Amino acid sequence: MRQSQRIKNIKGSPFFAGFVLAFGILCIGFSAIFVKLADVPGSVATFYRLLFAAIAILPVWFYRGIKMPVRKDVLLILAGSFFFAVDLLLWNTAIPLTSAATATLLANNAPVWLGLITVVVLRRKLPGKFWLGLLVAMVGLNVLIGIDSWRTMQFNTGDMLSLLAGFFYALYLIYTMEVRKRVNTINFMSLSLIFMVIMMFFTTWFMGHSFTGYSSQTWIWLTALGLISHFGGWICINYALGHLKGSNVSVTLLAQSVVTAIFGIIILGEYLNMQQIIGGIIILSGIYIVNRRNSSSRESAANTLAPDQQPATPPEENKEFD
Repeated sequence: MRQSQRIKNIKGSPFFAGFVLAFGILCIGFSAIFVKLADVPGSVATFYRLLFAAIAILPVWFYRGIKMPVRKDVLLILAGSFFFAVDLLLWNTAIPLTSAATATLLANNAPVWLGLITVVVLRRKLPGKFWLGLLVAMVGLNVLIGIDSWRTMQFNTGDMLSLLAGFFYALYLIYTMEVRKRVNTINFMSLSLIFMVIMMFFTTWFMGHSFTGYSSQTWIWLTALGLISHFGGWICINYALGHLKGSNVSVTLLAQSVVTAIFGIIILGEYLNMQQIIGGIIILSGIYIVNRRNSSSRESAANTLAPDQQPATPPEENKEFD
């Protein structure tokens, strides 16, 4: 009895949650590495990433009992999942066209996009820290991409797709932010994955990309992408979100770019030049400033988008991984 209580206390401690978060960041940090190694079209990488993650989580969903959210929440989950699938498609398409580290870094600008959407679309005022962070991030972007690219208007396609991917991830966050307070992780991820797998199947088929005929090594990397990066990584991060401050988790997630850069050098031999390193550091600094602003502005963005979605009862506790 004491032993089980001790284990429960350890699992609920901030230290354990921090360890799980670090492991989750390591898992998602390998996403771009696995996509590079798989060397398949972006739609194929996205489809199998989602499919293998769904295969892993659906048995857990069935075992714990399928709980369908209310209709409005299902619609918000489906809308958010559409944007998340587009985000992954753009990002996986971008990775072969640029370095793994650059693609990851530029796709991580979702907090900046989120703030801009809040101001332009939702007509909400944001504190000065956001604008400072945006300015710093834009300076870093100019350094990373290069002033000459702006002068000649010739940009790396992979860089532009990565930036656009971050925009769609911001839309995903806006649509699902409030739903995540009412729908537990297993139900949310299962419904989302089912929809995205179906969507990406038809997208891949429409684009004329083959689902089969790849080498055994490619299948290993695609399986790792789905099971390690998507399923394992985001299960760990969702667990951490249930035990640590969301603002701390969001800032810590910036380490994903660092993990990708380090292993991109070790595994892929993708060395970064000084301009890319300096630009990357400046961009991360800008995103950090944006992330550290009061998180209430993000919540208000979701509330403005769906004001009638406030829970009538306290949100379900996210305890399925305790």
